[in-house]
Amino acid sequence: MANTAAALHILVKHKEQAEDIIQQLIKGVKFQTLAKKYSKCPSAKKGGDLGEFKKGSMVPAFDKVCFSAPILTPQMVKTKFGWHVIKVLYRC
Repeated sequence: MANTAAALHILVKHKEQAEDIIQQLIKGVKFQTLAKKYSKCPSAKKGGDLGEFKKGSMVPAFDKVCFSAPILTPQMVKTKFGWHVIKVLYRC
């Protein structure tokens, strides 16, 4: 079982915006481009790159997606911070 993961994410306030971002990703728009344009997280400056982090270091709903969702497939999850579009790069 993986203890660390690396992911990109985009944080927005509304579910509809997160859904729209996923549609743009499906059409081929680069994750980093959308993160810089829409994300409310400081990681937006780095294209949404959160780097590598340990299991349990993120809020529970976010952590669950990062350690269970398919790798490289954009996922959407709501936390106390808003709506996240997450792309897990790898787990180890």
